[in-house]
Amino acid sequence: MPDLVAVIMAAGKGTRMRSKLPKVMHSLAGKPLIEHVLDVANQVGIERPFVIVGHGREAVAAKVQERAEIVVQTEQMGTGHAIMQALPYLEGAQTVLVLSGDQPLLKPESLQALLKLHQDGEACATVLTAYLDQPFGYGRVLKDGDQLVRIVEEKDATSDERLIKEINTGTYCFRGSALKDALAKITSKNAQGEYYLTDVFDIFLKQGERILTYCTEDSHEALGINSRSQLAEAERILRERNLEHWMAEGVTIVDPASTFIDIDVRLSQDVTILPFTRLLGNTKVQEDAVIGPQTTLENCEVGSGSEVTYTVAKNATIGVRCHIGPFAYLRPGTSLEADVKVGDFVEIKNSKIEAGAKVPHLSYIGDAQIGKSANIGAGTITCNYDGSSKHPTRIGDHTFIGSNTNLVAPVEVGDYAVTGAGSTITKNVPAEALAVERSQQIIKEQWQREKRNRGQK
Repeated sequence: MPDLVAVIMAAGKGTRMRSKLPKVMHSLAGKPLIEHVLDVANQVGIERPFVIVGHGREAVAAKVQERAEIVVQTEQMGTGHAIMQALPYLEGAQTVLVLSGDQPLLKPESLQALLKLHQDGEACATVLTAYLDQPFGYGRVLKDGDQLVRIVEEKDATSDERLIKEINTGTYCFRGSALKDALAKITSKNAQGEYYLTDVFDIFLKQGERILTYCTEDSHEALGINSRSQLAEAERILRERNLEHWMAEGVTIVDPASTFIDIDVRLSQDVTILPFTRLLGNTKVQEDAVIGPQTTLENCEVGSGSEVTYTVAKNATIGVRCHIGPFAYLRPGTSLEADVKVGDFVEIKNSKIEAGAKVPHLSYIGDAQIGKSANIGAGTITCNYDGSSKHPTRIGDHTFIGSNTNLVAPVEVGDYAVTGAGSTITKNVPAEALAVERSQQIIKEQWQREKRNRGQK
């Protein structure tokens, strides 16, 4: 058992969310609330925290089981009861860090400072606190210097106590052995019939134990998510934090108010993000790339010097010095090598476009491989689906595909080959060949005049 362990409480339903999802599974900046808490635990050196699950435990456990140990709270009987379920797994732990799965804004710096104060002060317990201008609803912290005297809940506070602005965030450090002993003494004799974790502090105080407090500098860290409104507020706060981080790292964000960047996105120096752009999931953008305006990239990689404008892309790879858009749609499995151009109203799916190739406009490319420096004319379609199966199209290096060509897969066009505009290609085209498939043009002279004359009879 490590000297330091963490227990994350994630068993609550979150009734005020009014959702079929467990509260901690709601998404914030691209991933569930619980994963933000797991991240901060990892950042202070705790590799596999214990996560207490209850309501919707199958969904929560499935999401976190690769990163955490699962503890089941079959009945939700309060925060004290939740920690009791973890006690068999905490034998030998000197320090127990207790976190809430619905507090995604905690910073690792605050937890590190909390742990340091706890250990250096040889405290029995240490409480993370925050100052709020509007503390209504939170438990107030009464202190004598750094020593905790009492935590009083809003409903139990006197009028003077309600004026106190330092509140309990619900994040704690405990000496492991003391926590175990105190939990054995708390009861459920209260209005809710639940075991409250905060009751252990009364026991510690009666025993004359040392209880310290550490006040975070950022009051936003205290925000717990109990409603959709609070979720939106957390999204705003985390988004602003994230944007400030990337601008400090050398990224130009022209209009932060209209820019959304998920927490796991990675950007290099001298990237430029133009207005109304969303970078989602695990998107990575390399230096000197320009993204936007009005572009959404999800789980994409963009190479250095590329420009992506008015584009939607998901699970796509864009090489260096590519020019994408406006109004392009890159679907999963798209891979573009260096210096590729994808123009307006082009859709590409599950296809590899090799270096220097161009798909300038009004085309659909699906399940295809397009060779180096190929030029795909306007209105080209790879007819990859026959109604039951999908088939590949292969277009060689330096080919020229004429406008409005239909390539009926499976089909191959060899290197340096050319197809005539308006052709429907159903057979393989050899290298350096010209393929033309058109009906003979028919002209009927005076056809309109004859039509009018027939109508007048």
